[in-house]
Amino acid sequence: MAFTEFELAEHLRVLEEVFWSRRRPPLQLRDQVREGQRISGQSIELFFVRPSFVRPGAHSEEPIAKVQYVRTSGLWRIFWKRANGDWYRYEPCREAPSLTFALQVIHADAYSCFFG
Repeated sequence: MAFTEFELAEHLRVLEEVFWSRRRPPLQLRDQVREGQRISGQSIELFFVRPSFVRPGAHSEEPIAKVQYVRTSGLWRIFWKRANGDWYRYEPCREAPSLTFALQVIHADAYSCFFG
């Protein structure tokens, strides 16, 4: 089941206040790098959009993290993307009790999985 409109609005507010307000690229780079999120079902994928190094004039998405809400348990699963292109559970903290907590874990990036 996808997020309700109320849940979606709340999640977007939390994303802005807890994560993007602290991780947004500096003003002088925003014409080249911008933040983005993709919401599908009960998953939220976070990424940066940057100019492509391979195709001049094109842009590419650089994945940061993915969180997935498990409605039956009320927990958020945290994922990071490996170089092979697959999403893996973030071992130091596989689940979080809230979206806020999950975003704080991603921001802290204790194992350098999200921001290198």
